[in-house]
Amino acid sequence: MQVTSSRKKSLFLDRDGVINVEKEYLHRIQDFEFIDGIFELCQAAQDAGYALFIVTNQSGIVRGYYTERQFQKLMTWVLSEFSRHNVTIADYFYCPHHPTKGTGHYRIDCQCRKPKPQMLLDAAQKYDLDLSQSIMVGDKRTDIQAGQAAHVGTSALVGTGHAVSLEDQLTADVYADTLTELTSLLFPATPVSL
Repeated sequence: MQVTSSRKKSLFLDRDGVINVEKEYLHRIQDFEFIDGIFELCQAAQDAGYALFIVTNQSGIVRGYYTERQFQKLMTWVLSEFSRHNVTIADYFYCPHHPTKGTGHYRIDCQCRKPKPQMLLDAAQKYDLDLSQSIMVGDKRTDIQAGQAAHVGTSALVGTGHAVSLEDQLTADVYADTLTELTSLLFPATPVSL
C-alpha cells in the first residue's frame, strides 16, 4: 500500500530578479516593478496545490540602506498586490546578514544567506513542507544552490534578473528565459478532453 505524504509541496520564489525588476537595494514601493508573468506563474502553482513562499537575501539591511521595518512595510504591500491577483503568498523569509559588508549585529556569517539553505529549511519546519516535492525559482546560481542544499525537488533558474551563464543554466534542473516560459515548463496546461 502506498502512503502519501500529508506534507505540503511548495513553490519558493526569490524576490529581486524573479518577482520584481532587479534594482539595487530596492526598498520603496514607488520603485517596485513586477516582472511580466509572475502572477500567472504563481496562479498556476497555486492551482496545482503548491503553497507559495518568498525567500530573499536582503543585505541592504546590514549595509544600512534601509531598515528591517522599511523592508517589512514593502513586503506587506507586495503580499497585498499578490492578493489583489488572487494569489496567496503563505509567508516570506529573509536574510538581513552579510559576512563581510556593513556593520553591527547583522554582519555575521549566518546560515540563512543563500546559497545556504536555512530560509528554506525554516519554512519547511514551520509549515510542514515536503521539500522533495517542492520547487525553488531564482535568477542566480546561489538560489539554485540553496534549493539543492535544502534537497528541494526541482531547482528552476529564470533569466529575468541577473545575467545567466550557460554554466549557471546547467546547474539548474529547469531553465527558462521568461516567467511565461517557466510556467509552461513547470505547469504545462492540462489538455481539454472532448
